[in-house]
Amino acid sequence: MSLVLYLLLLAAVGLGRLFEMALSRRHQRQLAARGAQKIAEPHFPWMVALHISVLVFSALEVWLLRRPLIPALAITMGMFFALSEALRWWVIATMAEHWNIQVMDSARLGVVTNGPFRWIRHPNYVAVFVQLIALPLIHTAWLTAISGTAAHVWLLRRRIEVEEAVLFADPVYRQAMGPKPRFLPRLFQSVNAPPAQTTKMKELER
Repeated sequence: MSLVLYLLLLAAVGLGRLFEMALSRRHQRQLAARGAQKIAEPHFPWMVALHISVLVFSALEVWLLRRPLIPALAITMGMFFALSEALRWWVIATMAEHWNIQVMDSARLGVVTNGPFRWIRHPNYVAVFVQLIALPLIHTAWLTAISGTAAHVWLLRRRIEVEEAVLFADPVYRQAMGPKPRFLPRLFQSVNAPPAQTTKMKELER
C-alpha cells in the first residue's frame, strides 16, 4: 500500500512539472513579446533529464530493491518536500508572468526584490535542491537521493554561471540583489532592498 501511495505521489509531482513547463512556455512568449531573449544554455536538457530521472529511479529503486517505508524518515522528508514546494510556488507567485524555467535576458524589465527575493537571490534553487533530496528519501530511495544530488550540484553550478552572467550585467540588479546571499539568508541582518518593480530574473526548475 505504501508503494502505491508513493508512486501516486511521484506521478503527481511529474504532472506538476509538466504544468510548470507549460506555464514557463507561456511566460517565455510574453517576455519575448516585450523584447527579452532566451539565453543559450547547453546544460538545460540535462537538467530536464535529471528531474525525470529522479522520479523514475525513485520508483524503480523502491520497487526493485524493496526499500522500506520508515515512518519517521517519511514524515520528516515529507515535511521538507511540502515546505520546499510551498517556497517554490511562493517564488512563482512573486515573479508572476516573469517566472520561467530557462534563462531569459529580461534585465530591462525590472528586478523583483519582494517575497523570498527580499533575503536571497535564488530561492527557487533552494526549493528544488531540497525537493530532489527529500522526494526519494520519503521511501528510503537513498541511492537515487545521493546520485541525484551529486548530479544536481554539478548542473546547478553551470546554470548559475550562465544566469548570473546575464543578471549581473545589469547595474540595477547588481545594486538591488548583489549584496544578498545566493541561497541562505543572513541571520540577524536586515537587507534593505528597493521596492519591487516588474522582473528581470528567471528562476528554474526552478
